Amino acid sequence: MNARRRRFLELIGCATIAPILPAKALAQTYPARPIRMIVPYAPGGPADILGRLVAHKLSDQLGKQVYVENIGGAGGNLGLGQGAKAPADGYTVLVTPPNLVVNPLMYDTVPYDPHKSFDPITVAVRSPTVLTVHPSLGVNTVKELVALVKSSKAKYSFASPGIGTPPHLIGEHFRLSLDLDLVHVPFNSAGLAVGSAVAGHTPIAFSSLPPAVPQIKEEKLRALAVTSKDRSRALPEVPSMAEVGYPDIEGDGWFAFIAPRNTPREITTRLHREIVKSLALPDISEKMATLGFETVGSSPEETAALFKAEAVRWTNVIRQAGIKAD
Repeated sequence: MNARRRRFLELIGCATIAPILPAKALAQTYPARPIRMIVPYAPGGPADILGRLVAHKLSDQLGKQVYVENIGGAGGNLGLGQGAKAPADGYTVLVTPPNLVVNPLMYDTVPYDPHKSFDPITVAVRSPTVLTVHPSLGVNTVKELVALVKSSKAKYSFASPGIGTPPHLIGEHFRLSLDLDLVHVPFNSAGLAVGSAVAGHTPIAFSSLPPAVPQIKEEKLRALAVTSKDRSRALPEVPSMAEVGYPDIEGDGWFAFIAPRNTPREITTRLHREIVKSLALPDISEKMATLGFETVGSSPEETAALFKAEAVRWTNVIRQAGIKAD
């Protein structure tokens, strides 16, 4: 091999390796500065609580501060939009509920693409929705509730934490699939929705578990079923919808961690590993269980598949119910 050809092959080898080196070098020194964790909702909600718990643990595990920045508004669109525009360098991560994939189905425009603007890291936790009724309704099962709504001349309403939330969408699916004459009453939080049901203003409610569990245990509300595939550890005595004969009425709330698209894979892999490790810590898992969440820790590939499946799942419900957020 002559010297010119050997030099040519050396240059090709360098050119092939060169693009890989910066990402590896970045991963080896990561993190070199504080990491911003965007929570696209106001402080105090479940996304904020989860974000702060994980951020605190990540700060210890990574050796650099991970701080939460709340960017609320437009059902999460403002914070998600800012996250989509952030540099893909590993120094911005986001916490998101299903609004990530549901909002584009309800808003005329959103400032991101749920499948192209972000790299999934992991679904951290999930929580089933619980169907509750005020005891004054006099029903003890889902079948009795369906029979009551269908036979009564009175018009019944159901409360939810807000338009486009998993409890709202599950409630609409319940209404549509069983051809029930129910009126949806949205609130600005699960706590307010549950409070309305306790007061009897909206005698039926679909809500997340955290605000409902205490009211159920104090018998101020009656839980008829949870919408997960299996029973919830927070309410082990309450059957699933599948158990009571409605297997199609199924769905979970969840919270995932994501990063701006094209974040170096070495970094998202490390973030995945550290987040999953933090979720497994006894104090975090116990806190999540208290809030009605079950830890998941899915892989990035499983997380991406869930995003796509959720978009498909809710498209027909949103269209049939005519749900619009604008």
